[in-house]
Amino acid sequence: MFYDSERQNFFRPLNGKRRELVVACLCSLYERLHGSAADYSHNLTRDDVRDILLLVVQQMSNEISIEDNTADDELVSISSENVLELASAIFRSLLHDGWLEMFGDRAGLVTAYRFSRAGKLFAEALWAFDRPRTRSRQRNVRSCRNALEATYRNADAYDLVDAFDYAEKVISDLSEGVDYFQELVRHLMVEASQTPWDEFMEFLDRFEREFKKQLTADSVDRHRQAIRETLGKLHGLPQERIITLNLQLDEIARWAVLERSGRSTFDWMLDRIEEMVEAACTTKQPELIKAMNTYMRQATNIVQQAMMLRGGQTRHAYSRAITQVSKLQATDQSEFLEKLGVAITASEIRLLDPASFKLRSASHRRKALTVTAQPKVSQEARLAAALQRAEAAGFALSNEDVFKALQAELKLRGRPFLLSTMPLKTARDVLQAMQAVEAIRTSRESILNVTKLPSKLLTEYYTGNDYQIEAAPERTS
Repeated sequence: MFYDSERQNFFRPLNGKRRELVVACLCSLYERLHGSAADYSHNLTRDDVRDILLLVVQQMSNEISIEDNTADDELVSISSENVLELASAIFRSLLHDGWLEMFGDRAGLVTAYRFSRAGKLFAEALWAFDRPRTRSRQRNVRSCRNALEATYRNADAYDLVDAFDYAEKVISDLSEGVDYFQELVRHLMVEASQTPWDEFMEFLDRFEREFKKQLTADSVDRHRQAIRETLGKLHGLPQERIITLNLQLDEIARWAVLERSGRSTFDWMLDRIEEMVEAACTTKQPELIKAMNTYMRQATNIVQQAMMLRGGQTRHAYSRAITQVSKLQATDQSEFLEKLGVAITASEIRLLDPASFKLRSASHRRKALTVTAQPKVSQEARLAAALQRAEAAGFALSNEDVFKALQAELKLRGRPFLLSTMPLKTARDVLQAMQAVEAIRTSRESILNVTKLPSKLLTEYYTGNDYQIEAAPERTS
């Protein structure tokens, strides 16, 4: 009972001809057990489950008639009028195939019923499919930014896990929006002959509720720089706070320990948040805007075509009337025109004033100047371009070169040293000192550590925080 799997025929209730009835029963059970109006004061007994299923079967009695009763299906073989037997059969099927499970209610000393773990997951998906989409206020990029700032202020790992979850939700919501507009476009292509007023009004309502905030107040572009700055501050936390956060994350986010790649869970989670925010900004949000523009363009074209056809039908009516009058004889023409006059009595005909028409002079076209000869590059221009390239290359140092220089400096000194003690004799020395912290943090080799100090670094070239550079402690397996 405790070790044997009972889900070999888990999806069998959803494969029959009365699968819609089974889905409705599952949704009703989930609403009673885990919905917004769930009653947690007592567990469901067998009679409670049957009452819930019986109510659903009675409400859908007019929609569950099956013509073919010879199929090899227990639910099909039962008459739709026998609602009690049908509800009992559904209950037995859900219990036998692993959707529901029995457990002992110690408080009431009775046998109670609940969803199995797999049954609850799939029932929740079916229950949420037809419900209006509800979104929490915190499920946006602003919440990711606020959670990161809370992590920096409080050094609490729970805030960092929340920020990671919000970043994932931002990607998920943008992807869902793209799928939504692509589905609308496919539906437009299938039913192009009908004007999509209902879907268009639904889109306007959802745009006002969700997409408007998603593209303005909750835009990833708007909060991207603030998130970058906060991530930089988190990377610069003192080493003891980072160690504490790592220990907390290893306890509360064990899934991250299994998924991470790198030196620590803290650094991996910060890098993943930055990657997700960058992906949302550079990929997902442009895809959403493009999909929305595609739908708007297609819907506008169909609406314009419908209006043109409607206007054309009105104009063609007069043409048909004139054609019909030309085919009739004198008496029939008079009789037809009298009937037509009665029909268009409410119409009003106005003629344009000929004085309102004015002839305009033809506009003069500008003639484009064509270049027949290729411009010659002078010796001074070549020299200026070469100097500009040399100046740009002279102040560019790679992080890898800076990291190797710091490693050599540490090896030469034989002990940790401060950033303020590095020599600043040449421009290259100044650039290495300014780029040292970034080079250590972005390096894939975990052999150097950098620790932010409370003291300030004041030089004649720049001002900033002082850091201590030391060798990373060796890990013991």
